[in-house]
Amino acid sequence: MLLRYAIGATLRRIRLDRSLTLRVVADEARISMPYLSEIERGRKEASSEILAVICAALDMTVLDLLREVTEEAVVIDLAGRRAELDPSATRGVALSAA
Repeated sequence: MLLRYAIGATLRRIRLDRSLTLRVVADEARISMPYLSEIERGRKEASSEILAVICAALDMTVLDLLREVTEEAVVIDLAGRRAELDPSATRGVALSAA
């Protein structure tokens, strides 16, 4: 998995968990809504400066974001490893981690 996909998916999850719209976060970060959407979908790789303003809009630090990305990657990796051993063991885990 490319890092931009993991970062984008994590940003989207955090934004939705906080019940924020793309518009609200984009306006707060002073970036365009389409650009934020492309970052969340993993189509654009954001610079550290852009990640910093997005994180500030989400009231978190880039370090907080990277921790979240790492935790989610570990869950996905563990689910994949379990699937190699027993494909039926991760049906629910893989869906909840995605």
